Amino acid sequence: MKIRECAIPGPLVIEPSVFGDERGFFMESWNAEKFAAAGLDIAFVQDNHSRSQKGVLRGLHFQNPGPQGKLVRVVSGAVYDVAVDIRRSSPNFGKWVGVKLSAANKLMFWVPQGFAHGFLTLVDGTDFLYKCDAPYAPQAEHTLAWDDPALGIDWPLAGMEPQLSGKDREGRPLSEIEAFA
Repeated sequence: MKIRECAIPGPLVIEPSVFGDERGFFMESWNAEKFAAAGLDIAFVQDNHSRSQKGVLRGLHFQNPGPQGKLVRVVSGAVYDVAVDIRRSSPNFGKWVGVKLSAANKLMFWVPQGFAHGFLTLVDGTDFLYKCDAPYAPQAEHTLAWDDPALGIDWPLAGMEPQLSGKDREGRPLSEIEAFA
C-alpha cells in the first residue's frame, strides 16, 4: 500500500496493493493492522454504499457535533471526490483537495474529521463505498454549498448541470456554516 499526502494536510490518497491475473484481481481495501502501521489507527463503526448516475453531486456534507472521518472508494464507475478543510483554526481553512477515484484506478481517499466531503459522479451506475469512524447523526448533519465562490472548487462538470438533492441545493456558504474550532 502506498499513501500520498495531498496539497493540504489531513486528506490522504491511498493506493492499495493489487494482485491480478487473467482471472481478475485481489486487493485488501481495509486491514486495521497495516493501516495502523501507516499511521491510520482508525476504528470504523459504519459502512455505507451509494449508487448514482452520471452528474449526481452529493455534498459537501459534514457533521458537527460528532464529526466523521471517511475512507472512500469506488467499486464501479468513477467520481471526482472533494475534501474541504472547515477547521477555523487551520491555516488551510476553506482550502480543498480533489481526486479522481474509479473502479479502474482502485484508489482510496481518507477524509479526516474536520473536513466537509462531497463527490461528483462521472459515469452512470457509479457505486461509491465509504467507511466512517463515527455513526451518522442526521440532527448534526450540515451541508456546505458545493458552488460557494469562496471555495472555488473546480468540479469537472464539462457544461453539465449537476443533479442535486434538496438538502444539497440548500447548502450554506463557508462564511455561514457551523465550522469546527
